[in-house]
Amino acid sequence: MVRAIVFDLDNTLTDFMKMKADAIHAAIEGMIDAGLTLPREAVRARIDAIYKEQGMEYQQVFDALLESELGHIDPKILASGIVAYRKTRASSLVLYPHVQMTLLELTKRGIKLAVVSDAPRAQAWLRLCSLGLQHVFDAVVTYDDTRELKPSPAPFRAALRRLEAEPRHALMVGDWPERDVVGAKTLGMTTVFARYGDTFGTQDSGADYEIDDVFQLVEIVDRLNQPESRRAAVRD
Repeated sequence: MVRAIVFDLDNTLTDFMKMKADAIHAAIEGMIDAGLTLPREAVRARIDAIYKEQGMEYQQVFDALLESELGHIDPKILASGIVAYRKTRASSLVLYPHVQMTLLELTKRGIKLAVVSDAPRAQAWLRLCSLGLQHVFDAVVTYDDTRELKPSPAPFRAALRRLEAEPRHALMVGDWPERDVVGAKTLGMTTVFARYGDTFGTQDSGADYEIDDVFQLVEIVDRLNQPESRRAAVRD
C-alpha cells in the first residue's frame, strides 16, 4: 500500500539543467554587452569550472569569474550578468509536462507528498514558489534541514518522519540513481527512476520502476494499491 511519495526537485519536477543553461547563456550575453571583453566560450568554460568546484548552487559564481579573469569585480558587468541571469531563470523555470496533473491525481487519492532536495532551503523554496507548488507538499526537506546530502538516509528519514509514513508504504521518485535510488533503498522505500530527467545516460538505474513521463506514477500507485486478490488476477 502506497501512502506517501517523496520527490526529488531538480530534474524530477522541473527541468533544472535547461533552466541553468539558459540563464548562464543570458548572463554571459549580459556581461559582454556591459563591457566584458572575453570570448563567450572561455567565459562559459570558466563558469562551468567554478560550478564544478563549488557546486551548482554556488551563488557567487559571477563574482568568482570576474575576480579570476579580470583581477577585480566590475560592478556594471556583475550587475548586468546577475539581472540577465535572474530574468531568464524566472522565465525558464517550468514544470515538466503533466506534473501538475500528476500531483493533483495523487492528492485526490489521499497520498501524502514530500520533496527531498540537496539544494539549500532558500533556493528550494524559491523554486517551489516560482513553480506555484508552495502549497502542494506536506513536507519539504532541504540540505539545511539535515546538513547531509543524498544518498545519506537522513533526508529521506526526515521526510518520512514529517509525513508519518513507514518506508514500506512510501515511494521515492528521482532522476539520479546514485543519490535518489540508493538513498531511498537504504531505508526500504520503493524507488522510481525519472528517466525523463536523466542527464547521465543511465543504463541501469537499479530502481524498482522506471518512468518516461511523470504521469505514469499514477498508474504505478493504482496498481500497487489494488487489493492483493485483484493484483493476482491481473498477473494471471
